Order: sequence, then structure tokens, then C-alpha cells
Amino acid sequence: MAVQVTVLPSPRCLFDDPVQICVTGLLPHQEVTLRACLVDEGGELFQAHARYRAGSSGELDLTCSPALGGSYSGVEPMGLLWSLRSKTPYKRLAKRNVLTPFCVDLEVYEGHGDMSRLLGKCTHERSFLAEGVKRIPVREGRLKATLFLPPGPGPFPGLIDLYGSGGGLVEYRASLLASRGFVTLALAYMAFEDLPAMPEILELDYFEEAVHFLQKQKQVKDTGIGVLGLSKGADLALSMATFLPGIKAAVSISGSGFNSFIPLRGDGFTIPPHPYDLGRIKTSKESDLVDFSEILDDHRDPATWHCRIPMERSLAKFLFLSGLDDTNWKSDLYCQDAVQRLRHCGRKVEFCSYSGAGHLLEPPYLPLCQASIHKVLGLFVQWGGQWKEHAKAQEDAWHRIQAFFWQHLMDSDTPKSNL
Repeated sequence: MAVQVTVLPSPRCLFDDPVQICVTGLLPHQEVTLRACLVDEGGELFQAHARYRAGSSGELDLTCSPALGGSYSGVEPMGLLWSLRSKTPYKRLAKRNVLTPFCVDLEVYEGHGDMSRLLGKCTHERSFLAEGVKRIPVREGRLKATLFLPPGPGPFPGLIDLYGSGGGLVEYRASLLASRGFVTLALAYMAFEDLPAMPEILELDYFEEAVHFLQKQKQVKDTGIGVLGLSKGADLALSMATFLPGIKAAVSISGSGFNSFIPLRGDGFTIPPHPYDLGRIKTSKESDLVDFSEILDDHRDPATWHCRIPMERSLAKFLFLSGLDDTNWKSDLYCQDAVQRLRHCGRKVEFCSYSGAGHLLEPPYLPLCQASIHKVLGLFVQWGGQWKEHAKAQEDAWHRIQAFFWQHLMDSDTPKSNL
């Protein structure tokens, strides 16, 4: 029987779907090497490989067959995806055009050696838009955004999705959330089109404009909007939940409870950025990677508290997620501080910190990026994380985020700001 590589339940799925990778037609107990290859939109090749031994019937099932070494070891059903890496240092796998899938070649080679004899292969497509999801560019008023609508009349819960200080309009997380039943607005706020790479100030009413735009969509449920942010986007999410009526739930990923780096101006007030000193930047002599983790003044010093986001005044629900191996930002320490402040006021807050996870907690099966170029700063920065632990954290965080928003955006008890 010819050697066959199959992906179940289908060779095509959404990127955040787990799959079952199987190999049939091998000799009993045959030693083989499996390899995954993916070429991104910039032409960069990402690869992973693992060594296996077939069972007595000449079959492999990655949901129960242990890898004997390679890019990972042990039983890791999705290991060939989350362990993908480029030979070029500090490359991050991210999807630019969500209208096309990533195609992954899955190959099986004879033996545990030089992979010179190919036994079988298949191509696996992993997409970012479910069938029927609409992608709508938004250039209304000042907004620079993309709206994703699930199929059908709804109403669906509405989300605003914010990425970090690298800027741009990042769509792949928003498109996956829309594929899971959320009307999602991916919102740019810096370093995109005519938005400056490093704004002198951010205006809260820009984000309020996004909330009003989303509330006007007829497919959006009128029980309140959710907002999700990573890094700088995380503290913006908390500010939106604090100052803007209609925000009912906010998720902070690798963020902080204070305003970071850029002043935020609202109606009659400005929150300055938390004090920092670029002189405390550390650069590795071996790798030239930049470490920002020590540049902030002590957040426990009362002299910095005027930079805090007064989350205690918000009636929104909060979920904080952080990695204990974040080498870019002391996100776990800063999240703990925010959680303690809220709990001190009697608020119930969800908080999960992940051992071995880095700064860039992404949708599941996107491989860990331990360091990459920061597009605004033009420097190679550390993000941290350990491969297997980070992959497990991303799976868990993705389920928590969706469950949190489904829980808090589906009833009619819409909060109003206490400000």
C-alpha cells in the first residue's frame, strides 16, 4: 500500500482549528521523519520536523503517537504547526491577507537521517475566514479599520480588536473571531496610511468613533461592545472600558493598568504616559536584541499613579492574560497590579498567567516568535516564551477570550460609565 499523509476531518480548516494528522502504508515499526513547510506572503520558508516510529500496523496518528525528537518531542498533535520556524533569525509568522489561506506541505521521509527519500505528502490549507464571513474595509470619518461580519442576520456580539505599538492594521485575529460568531472591527490607531508612526497624543474620541460605528451595525447585538487589546492595545482597551459608555467587557493581553508611552486625551482630561527612561534599554552583545523590560519607573511609586487608568470607575468586566516568560514587558507584574486594584474595590476579575509564555500571545497554532523587528522602532526586540509552553498558553487563552465575551456580551445588562 502506498504511503499516504492525511489531515482529518478535512484537509481544509480554519487556522485555529485542531486537526488529526495521520500516516498510513508504512512498514510495522518503520522509522520516519515528518516535516511541515509553509511559505509566507513575503516568500519566507518556515519549517518544522519530528522523528516518529510507526505502530505495529504501519500507521501513525499524531494525536497519540509520540515524537522521538526534532522540533519537539512527545505526543503533540499540532506540533508540526506551532513549532514552525524560519532559518532567517527573528522572523514572525503573521497573516497579511486574510482572504487567502496558509498552505502547509506535510511530508513523510524514510528514516531519521538526511530526509533524502520522500515517501508521501499532502497539502493542508488553513484559512482565516470561514465561509460566508464578509470583510469590509472601513474609511468612515477618521476611522482606519476593517469590519468582519459573520454570515446571517445576527444579532452577534460586537468586538473591537487592537494590536500593539508596532502599528498597522492587523486583521488575522479579528477575522478568526468573526469566523467564530463575533462582529469584529480591526482598528488601526498608529503607523497606518496617514496615521503617524509615533503619535504625539492619542485622542479618546477616535476610539469612541469606532464604538459608535460598531453600535450602528444592524448585525450587532445591542447589549454592549467588547474590546480586545494586545500590549499597547491592552491599556487602550482598559481606557475604552473606563471612559466610553457602551463597552461592556475588555480583555488585556500582555498589558498594564497604566497608560503607556503616548498621552491619551479625553474630554477635559489627559492621562500622561507612565514615566520611562530609554537610557535603561539593554542591548545584547551576542544577538543585538533590545530588552525594554527595565525602562519604566517603578509602578508602585505614588509619583507615577497619575498615569494609572482609573478602571475602578468602570462597570465593565475584565479579563487579564499574561506570560511569565515575557521578556519585553513585565506584563505579569503589571497585570497583577491592575487585578489587585480592582479586587481591592470588590470587583470580580478574571486573570490567568501562563508559565513559559512570552509577550505575543496570539491565536493558537501560530508559532512562537521569541524576537522580531519592531516596525515602528526599527529595532529587533525580545518577546520571550518557550515553544511548547507558549503553544499551550495560546490554545487556552483563545478559548478563555471567546468564552469571556460570549458570557458578558449576550445579556441585556449594559453598563454605563461611572465617570
